[in-house]
Amino acid sequence: MTSGNVFADLGFDNSEEELRKAKLAREIRAVINRRRLTQAKSAQLRAMKQLDISAIVTGRTDKFSIDRPLRCLDRRDNKVDVVARHKPRKSARMAAQAA
Repeated sequence: MTSGNVFADLGFDNSEEELRKAKLAREIRAVINRRRLTQAKSAQLRAMKQLDISAIVTGRTDKFSIDRPLRCLDRRDNKVDVVARHKPRKSARMAAQAA
């Protein structure tokens, strides 16, 4: 059984942050593909280095804080919202996993 977070399953210390960065990288990649941009053009539009765009797009986000991919999306035509929710209590999570 998996936790739903591959980074937690692999034993990463900061698994939640890594999952968030992976989701942001996926969205950045989707925007680049949807707009048919090269990585160089995407970097120019976002005032970033092409090597940084390449790293994000290929999932090499370990050298970035979560802020970097957030700013990358927010700089152009995307609106980024951060949503905070209460975690379910441990007993409710365990019951849901057992089902």
